[in-house]
Amino acid sequence: MHTVELLDKAISVAQELGYQVRHEWLGGANGGACEFRGRKWMFVDLALNATEQLDQILQALRTDPAIHLVGLTPEMKRLLGFYASYQQRMN
Repeated sequence: MHTVELLDKAISVAQELGYQVRHEWLGGANGGACEFRGRKWMFVDLALNATEQLDQILQALRTDPAIHLVGLTPEMKRLLGFYASYQQRMN
């Protein structure tokens, strides 16, 4: 799967978790997730390439406690590092 497709899937997961996703030019100053006034926001920095944007979103998703409550594809689980964590617990 191409990076842009993975980015779209990661954004869909973020939206399923209740994030309002904003694509903003932040000049590489960093984006990510935050919450204010009871709403969850995800800022994707348009100054970054698709791989960096995907990493930015995945990092935020990993820290969301509700991530395990949504249905994730095997590819998304792999990107989030959940398979590695599961395998380590089994050994």
